Amino acid sequence: MSTAAIVLIVSVIIFAVLGVPLVWSLVLACVCSVAAGGTLDALPILVQRMFAGGLQYSLLAIFFFVLAGAIMQYGGLSKRLVDFANSLVGHISGGASLVCVIACTFFAAISGSAVATTAAIGGIMYPELKRLGYPEDYAAALPAAAGVLGVIIPPSVLFILYGNVASVSPGKLLMAGVIPGLMGAFFICIMCYVFAKRKSYPRNEGFEAKVVIKTLKDSIWALLMPIIILGGIYTGIFTPTESGVAAAAYGLICATVIYRDMDLALFRRVIKESCRTTANVMILCMAATSFSYLLTIYQIPATLSRFLIANVSNRYMFMIGVIILLLFLGMFMDVAASILILAPMLAPVAVAFGIDPIQFGLIFVFTMAIGQATPPFGTNLFVACGYSGRSVMSIGKHSLVFCSALVLVILLCMIFPGISTLLPGVMTQ
Repeated sequence: MSTAAIVLIVSVIIFAVLGVPLVWSLVLACVCSVAAGGTLDALPILVQRMFAGGLQYSLLAIFFFVLAGAIMQYGGLSKRLVDFANSLVGHISGGASLVCVIACTFFAAISGSAVATTAAIGGIMYPELKRLGYPEDYAAALPAAAGVLGVIIPPSVLFILYGNVASVSPGKLLMAGVIPGLMGAFFICIMCYVFAKRKSYPRNEGFEAKVVIKTLKDSIWALLMPIIILGGIYTGIFTPTESGVAAAAYGLICATVIYRDMDLALFRRVIKESCRTTANVMILCMAATSFSYLLTIYQIPATLSRFLIANVSNRYMFMIGVIILLLFLGMFMDVAASILILAPMLAPVAVAFGIDPIQFGLIFVFTMAIGQATPPFGTNLFVACGYSGRSVMSIGKHSLVFCSALVLVILLCMIFPGISTLLPGVMTQ
């Protein structure tokens, strides 16, 4: 490995440890690298690569999915989804906790954001769970853990980001998250049911079809959004970007015309938040494009592939090693940052081991996303602290238990590739 390649890797780590913002860490690492290689005349090429990275059509989907999720979050949809979920499973043992998980699943299929899912559902369900006698830390941790599904069940900004960085179809990645996301919700529900049975927590009096029909009528417009997004991508009617536009337009109609919970002032706030979030992501993408370009020029992924193939016995050992690494890094690193830095290095190695790029992308994003619900720096836990007033570590102890169910899903996806590749394999091109 050349001196310039070593400087590239070491410098980005040093800058990150020193607390330099990720964008500047990537850019400065690139500059240090070309300087060490004596090729400062290559800087204009890096600038061109940066702008090319920001001009990719698929990145438009990020803004529209963020906008659609923000509209649904502030447009009164979360309360209606909770009411509908409560009418379905509130009568079962542990019904309130099941309602929380199912509401998170519904909202995940609308928002595409783990933080938004945790904030929207946790803010509603935490007081209710606490009132019913659930431990405060448990009540705060459940929405944080189930909120991880917000970036697994499509729409998912992180899948769009990974597809852009690793040159994998964003549409197929989005479809790959459907089955694992639903499995994660199911496994967490089982844990909630068992816990509630052991502790004898209260439940609703009984199932009432009239209430189900009433809440369904009230929430039907919100429930149709996942059908529009997934159906459009699956049938080939929409590209991921076009489905994001359709979702944002549909959400705006629901929030302003049907439910009438969003006025002009609130819409301006939503637009500002969406633009700010998207700008941060796109700047990261631009810096990461130059970083990835130098990784390729220095043949770092190829060198890493040769080393691992020579020293790792099979692809399952490689996958287990990657999962352990990502679970550890997820406790400290931002998910988007991890994708931008690690995906360009690990994705080619996975292909060299014969792993399906869609399967690896799903496992990569899912594993890193769990970090949002694990201490000490999980963003979902910070949100949970906000609505509960509890500490990160006390909430994190309970959240880790729920996250074990999500790790089980990841291991099943590793052993049975069809879980993640079934829907992408049959979707219309």
